[in-house]
Amino acid sequence: MVKISIICSDFSHPVYPVLADWINQQRNLYDIELVKSARLLREQGDFLFLVSCSELISASIRDRFSYALLLHASDLPNGRGWSPHIWEVINGANFITLTLLEVEDSVDTGRVWCKKRVELKKDDLYDDINQKLFAAEIELIDKAVTQRDKITPQVQDGRSQSSYYRRRTPEDSRLDVSDSLENQFNLLRVCDPERFPAFFEHNGQRYTLKLQKVGLTDNE
Repeated sequence: MVKISIICSDFSHPVYPVLADWINQQRNLYDIELVKSARLLREQGDFLFLVSCSELISASIRDRFSYALLLHASDLPNGRGWSPHIWEVINGANFITLTLLEVEDSVDTGRVWCKKRVELKKDDLYDDINQKLFAAEIELIDKAVTQRDKITPQVQDGRSQSSYYRRRTPEDSRLDVSDSLENQFNLLRVCDPERFPAFFEHNGQRYTLKLQKVGLTDNE
């Protein structure tokens, strides 16, 4: 039976229940473990997948698996670093490119196994975006496991100018009370309402906002 290990560093991350559900569906086909840290991994296996993993995985750990692969939500080599799809949606992107690549010592530089374009609607909110992205992640995991002998990994294009995104912090969810909601809508719609809610400060108080669709307007 194929042995699959998945590291998801934060079990409060919204992708965790999606992974857990997929694992339950696949238990008759694969031997799967889902852990929070590399130190909890089995001694050896066939596949190691990093999904929302915040730690660097050393070569000594990767060598215990036939394949060590990472899911990254950008069109590499552009968008290396942290939370690339969040930054790109804030900047006006109407799609996400999800990349499955090999894990290397240098972050997000490994050979690319495959990519998938995820289309977004202009009114997709945080949960909508996550649902589409996580479904694509499961699709690429499935593809890697079932088509590993048909996939030819490709070295990232060294001629392209790579770009990097910094790690987001709670402060990046701050709204500007002097700016319009229209100008800040893309920021509003990607803020995690539970972990990193949108907020603003006014008259010495801090307020959080949760964006929710309640129906079409009369002119729709």
